[in-house]
Amino acid sequence: MQAKPESIGRMVGRLWAHVEPRRRREFGFLMALTVAASMTEVLSIGAVLPFLAALANPDKVFANRFAQPFVDMFGLTAPAQVVLPLTILFCAAGLLAGATRILLLRVSLRLSFGVGADISNAVYRRTLHQPYSVHIARNSSEIINGISIKTNEVIFYVIMPGMILLSAAFMTLAIVGALSTFIPLAALLAFAVFGAFYGILIKNLRRRLKSNSERIARESTNGIRYLQEGLGGIRDILIDGTQDAFCATFRASDAALRDAQRNNQFIAQSPRYVMESAGMVLIAVIAFALSRGSSGVSNTIPMLAALALGLQRLLPALQQGYQAWSTIQGAQDSLRDTLVLLDQQMPAAPAEVDAIAFNREICIDRVSFRYTPTAPWILKDVRIVIPKGGRIGFVGTTGSGKSTLLDIVMGLLTPSAGDLLVDGVAITPARLASWRLHIAHVPQSIFLTDASVRENIAFGVPPDQIDDAAVRLAASSAQIGAAIDSWPDGYDTIVGERGVQLSGGQRQRIGIARALYKKADVIVFDEATSALDSATEEEVMKSIEALSGEITILIIAHRLSTLKNCSQVIELQKQNAAPVPIATS
Repeated sequence: MQAKPESIGRMVGRLWAHVEPRRRREFGFLMALTVAASMTEVLSIGAVLPFLAALANPDKVFANRFAQPFVDMFGLTAPAQVVLPLTILFCAAGLLAGATRILLLRVSLRLSFGVGADISNAVYRRTLHQPYSVHIARNSSEIINGISIKTNEVIFYVIMPGMILLSAAFMTLAIVGALSTFIPLAALLAFAVFGAFYGILIKNLRRRLKSNSERIARESTNGIRYLQEGLGGIRDILIDGTQDAFCATFRASDAALRDAQRNNQFIAQSPRYVMESAGMVLIAVIAFALSRGSSGVSNTIPMLAALALGLQRLLPALQQGYQAWSTIQGAQDSLRDTLVLLDQQMPAAPAEVDAIAFNREICIDRVSFRYTPTAPWILKDVRIVIPKGGRIGFVGTTGSGKSTLLDIVMGLLTPSAGDLLVDGVAITPARLASWRLHIAHVPQSIFLTDASVRENIAFGVPPDQIDDAAVRLAASSAQIGAAIDSWPDGYDTIVGERGVQLSGGQRQRIGIARALYKKADVIVFDEATSALDSATEEEVMKSIEALSGEITILIIAHRLSTLKNCSQVIELQKQNAAPVPIATS
């Protein structure tokens, strides 16, 4: 049986749990400001009655007992003198209402985008702290879409409309309350007619908005995926001439996304025009009814003016509330996806542990691994001892577990059974961070940012904190220092996206330099030379062989020739209980 979808209210409650305390205080101030803005709206509507009454019949206003405090305060002595102060009061009330609404808008936007920035940062931070096993099970387009697009949708289509909905609710109640004081029957009739109309819309359009919400959430993710696939495979696309196929796939997804967005916008905005026309008709009907009464037309003009002004404020408030509701409904799936990312567990702060010392050996002690309890075993009962300073090569067929084994050594994966020991100390979750300080990784495809050589060698270090002497030493040890010095911009040379400006050998050497800058004493080379030609591979291997004998080197390779200078070569075979040594030099 399919679980019932979570309601918008519950999801908003979950979102509120992620709002920082200072933002909650700002929200409290916003609510107080909303109440104040509602009161200024009531004041501006209430001011129209005495103002128009004074214009029509100043004598009556001057003699009214409720006006006496006002008359005494301003020292008025004649009925004609009432008009100017009431004109000023009416203008002041209108200006105050407008100024309060502008302030409310400014505070609402500031809070909305502030909360949005907090959410984006929280999603990114929580995502980066997830275990490696989580990352390899995900599609990166879902994460990119969640952080960049869906978080923006939460800002524009949930947080901001939510604040507008609250403001509109306060405004509606205040305006109806004010109108009910002066013309109760007309005010209640107007509210009943317009409220019923919007209520019918909400009841009948909820399902369509839900469907559009699902399409928007799905197709926005698909659009990112198709863009990544097209740009990532651009070489093959250009060679094969398959641009039209990729464009057609993206166009279909994008068209579905835009169609759902268009439907939601129409649903949200179209009732406004119906309500404006209905408001004019309602005013005309009420005016006709009042004019037929005993008071006559002249005495009903102030009440009609107050009603017209009240409806002029009431209709936008109702429309804003309805539009905010429909916008939130249309974004509920994006909100749900964002909450999934926000609810990612952060790792517990590790207890204080002593730094892991590596002076003797790494022991892979009867380690077994599989990704899930029902998945097949990738490693089974493996035991290897790696001495400090050793050069250990790993070979084996695809799927034999070479990379998985070294991911366990690097602390990226946790063994399903068995232990990873360093100098006899088990690497527990609390000790992972300390152990990883010893590790550097040089993969087959070195990830380079579109930045300078020095920033790529000191990867992840803020530019103003980079040790240039250490960068140069690392580059020299990796046998690329002389080449960098020969370039016009030297260490400030921009490498391009993913190092496109560099050759394969240069990228690998920068990867080695990065490992040395970290001052790691265990360097893992995972197929680091398999994409290079023989001559370049030989040069890179010379760079590796020239590294300090204190550095432990673990190399995965397909070719035994690559591992000819290793102190030990170990073969991993599928379904074998342990690795089999096949060569020692």
